[in-house]
Order: sequence, then structure tokens, then C-alpha cells
Amino acid sequence: MHKVFAWFLGAALMCAMGTNLAMARDKEPFSANPTNAPIPSVFGFAKFMKPEVTKIDDGIYTFAHAGARNVFIVTGQGVIMTDPLNPTSAQIMREEIRKVTDQPVKYVIYSHGHWDHAAGGVIFKNEGAKFISQEKCVAYFKNFPNPDVPMPDITYKDHKTLKLGDKTLELMYLGPNHSDCLTFIRIKGTPYLVMVDMANPGSAPRGDLMDYSLHNWVRTLKEVESMVADGVTTIIEGHGPPSAPLSAVTERREYLEALMSAVKAEMEKGTPGDKIVETLTLPQFMHLKNMDKYFKKNVDRVISYYTIGY
Repeated sequence: MHKVFAWFLGAALMCAMGTNLAMARDKEPFSANPTNAPIPSVFGFAKFMKPEVTKIDDGIYTFAHAGARNVFIVTGQGVIMTDPLNPTSAQIMREEIRKVTDQPVKYVIYSHGHWDHAAGGVIFKNEGAKFISQEKCVAYFKNFPNPDVPMPDITYKDHKTLKLGDKTLELMYLGPNHSDCLTFIRIKGTPYLVMVDMANPGSAPRGDLMDYSLHNWVRTLKEVESMVADGVTTIIEGHGPPSAPLSAVTERREYLEALMSAVKAEMEKGTPGDKIVETLTLPQFMHLKNMDKYFKKNVDRVISYYTIGY
């Protein structure tokens, strides 16, 4: 009798706890860092790396450091820049911008929420810069708070035109693809489109294709390719060379389509997943950098896509 009573009491307590937890979740979203404590940096190595600044066009520069790249644009009335990258790179970038112009940074545009691009902007925030992102990034930043990632001051839904001095930028949200708040930046009056983590020219996609919606990735790349009608011929990516022709977007799309088609065909034949990972090849893409390192992980990720819808 006592055991039965104890069981019912335990069950009642668990239900009560579950109800309270559910109510708490309704009131306050889960946070991966609820105290907003400092985040241990994986970019300590960055201080030993040499930065690279490349002039792309009149007033348009890219800054590359610690394996990532951003853009800063000198407008005559201030500087517009994209991702601060990380705290160490942001300090170095600030110094490099000052070598080009004494104009202050007026706007920082987040490409998306991932910390390997978004962290480090506090020094620009403290000097008065306004931060811009697609509106869905706000929920991401709240769920994964990081004191090195200032919250956006300005958000947009689908499109936003940003004018400063002699430069006009069109910010575009093309739906889910890599994360769910990726911004594409069209520098009006030029052939350039700024995009991050969507093509990485000359390289195979990294590892397990983390935080990509594969079919939406392909869809988005097709939309970017169609921008040739609007005069886009060149992309500036978040990794890789300072710029690349639009054909790099086509190559990435064709790689993804070939990969997904080949994996699906093997699965439909009943080939076990581990065998697909070990034996599948795409010889037409072996020229891509890091194929030996990333291809099997790419294959495994596509198997998951077709198996569990991830």
C-alpha cells in the first residue's frame, strides 16, 4: 500500500513539475546562456594571423582574417560594414578601416546569427554604430545570447534599402537556406552581391552541412543565379577569395544537386548508408578544395536529409 501511494505521489509531483516547466517555457524562451556570461573564445589564435584587405572597387573593400571575410564600404558620410567576425578580428579590422578612411562606422550588417561571423561588434557599437539584421535573427540572438554580439538596432522582413553618402545597398531575405535569417546584400550600381556561407568559391561545402536546409539552399542559389538579369556578375563571399564570378554559385548548386541525386539513387537501390558513405564518388567535382576532408560528411548529411527530413 505504501509503495502504491509513493508511486502516485511521485507521479503527481512529476506532473506538477512538468506543468510548471511548461508554464515557464511559455513565459520565457529557453536560453543557451541565460546569464549572458562571457563565452570562451575559440579565436585566440586569430591574433597571430595576418589580416588581408582588398580593394574591390571604388569605396568597396573586403577584410579577411582568421578564415572568414567581410566587406566594408566607404560612402563619404561614414562606413557600412558587414560581420565583425570575432572580437580579435574586429579589433584588427577597426585598425585597417582607419588606414583607409577616418570616417566612422555608421552601420554594421549581420549576414546571419552564427558567432563565427556575428561576434565582436561591441567596439563598433560603443562608437555609435547601428546594427542591422533580418528580423528572425533577433530570436536566434535571444536564444543564444553572447555579450560579444550586440542585439540589432534595426531589423527588416523581406527587403530594406540602406542609403549612406554615395552608396545604396539593398538588403534581401530569400527565405530559409543557411540558418533562417540570412541577408544578401546588393551593392546598387555595381555588379556585386555580398553573400555568406552559400557558395564558398573553389571549395567543397564544409563537413556535415550544419544548419542548412538542403532543398532551400538549392532554391536560393537558383534565385541568386537569376540576379544576372539585374546586373549581378560577381559575388563577395564570407570565405574564400576576395571575389568570384557568379559561375561559382552555379558550381555550388550543381554540386548539391549531383550529391543529392546520387545519394537518393543509392538509397532507392537499397544500398546501406555506411556503404554509400564509403563508396560514393562525384569525380566531376574532385577539383574542389577539401573534397578529401569533407565529402564523406556531406554524403552522410544527405542520407540524414532523406532518412529523417533533416
